Amino acid sequence: MQTTSDTQTRWTVSVPKETDIALRCFLAERGMKKGDMSKFIVDAVKWRVFEQTAAEIREKFADVPPEELQNIVDEACHAVRGEMRQELLKNGT
Repeated sequence: MQTTSDTQTRWTVSVPKETDIALRCFLAERGMKKGDMSKFIVDAVKWRVFEQTAAEIREKFADVPPEELQNIVDEACHAVRGEMRQELLKNGT
């Protein structure tokens, strides 16, 4: 993945000293360098956002019977696959 200044945003964050030391030790123990900290943080943020989103979705659909939920998922997958097929045909791929 190529990154440029147009696709990057610099953050300034404050974390407890213990967290800083723990992360740096964790990365060092695995042979990672200082620059790998940004990659690690990006991955951690993506996972946290995913976990929070999944928890919200589970909560919203908690009262939906499993069979009905599976039908909703199947219909959505079918619709997306159809759209993807149409796009591929349109582009001649």
